[in-house]
Amino acid sequence: MKLSFLGTGSAFTVGDGNYQSNMILETDEGKKLLIDCGTDIRFSLYNMNMSYLDISDIYISHLHADHVGGLEYIGLNRKFDPRCGPTRIFISEIFRDSLWMSVQKGLKYVEGEITDINSFFEIIYLKKDGSFEWEGINFKLIDCVHMHNGFFPVPSFGLLFKIGDTETFITTDTQYTFDNLKEYYESADIIFHDCETSKNKSGVHAHFDELKHLPPEYKSKMWLYHYHPGKLPDAQKEGFKGFVEIGQEFRYEN
Repeated sequence: MKLSFLGTGSAFTVGDGNYQSNMILETDEGKKLLIDCGTDIRFSLYNMNMSYLDISDIYISHLHADHVGGLEYIGLNRKFDPRCGPTRIFISEIFRDSLWMSVQKGLKYVEGEITDINSFFEIIYLKKDGSFEWEGINFKLIDCVHMHNGFFPVPSFGLLFKIGDTETFITTDTQYTFDNLKEYYESADIIFHDCETSKNKSGVHAHFDELKHLPPEYKSKMWLYHYHPGKLPDAQKEGFKGFVEIGQEFRYEN
């Protein structure tokens, strides 16, 4: 089994040969779980010799466009291609009322039909602190602090899962909240952590200048992704595994 990065860039990555930070988990038998589905997914899949034909299962961490904006491409193509069935989407029930709102502009009207989310996808809503099973693997949702819209917090749900003897923690999008994530930093054998590298800090992602102050035992098992174009700091010098590169694969022994 392997985890491959279709892209490793931020939401605004463009023109540098990189794509948004979406990933594919693939079994030895070729079953694939897409982890987030951003606006540039058709290009990043093509870059890895894949297309919508390969995407029958998707996990969505939250509703920002670099994580959900490619669902129009997946939904429309699979609906009208007789070789395909509907794609399953695993997503927190917190987003039950807003998922269709996020993607409906390009999907709401098709010839002879006024559609809804179920016209394109099989949605599996997950409890806030719940989990889901895929190909014999249990994926636990981790409530990460991503942003506050002025009225209420808007989370992004990371994933904690174990393949063989290796426990993996993927943050998806999170602010630097050490106390909130410490137990997962502690338990995981490998960590994929979103990491801003721009001079202008957004406040909605952990920044390299913050993460470098983590204890060495956490940094030593941490790969960084979701970074900005341009020259990157020396992650290995600071004790990290490094910055993930586009197309990089991580293999698991079952």
